[in-house]
Amino acid sequence: MSCGKHHETPCHEVLERVMVFIDRELEEADCATIQQHLDECGPCLKEFDLETTVKALVKKSCSEHAPETLRERVLLTIRQVHTEITIIEE
Repeated sequence: MSCGKHHETPCHEVLERVMVFIDRELEEADCATIQQHLDECGPCLKEFDLETTVKALVKKSCSEHAPETLRERVLLTIRQVHTEITIIEE
C-alpha cells in the first residue's frame, strides 16, 4: 500500500510495523517515526485504525489467557520472521 506521496518512512515499512507499534513494543524513536507518518498519511492511518479496532474486538471477545510460555514462543517466532524479512529486503 502507498498513498502516492513521498514520506520519510515509506508506507509499506510503517504498515509492516504497525502491530508492534500498537502493542507499544517499539523504541521511542521508532514510535515517533511511525506516529509522524500516521499523522501525514490518511491511508496508513485508516489501516492503523482498522488494526486497532480488530485488536480491541479480539481482546474483548477472548476471556482466556494463553500461557506465558506460549506468548514467549510466539513473540520469538515473530521476531525471527521479522529479522528474516529485514535480511531479505536488504
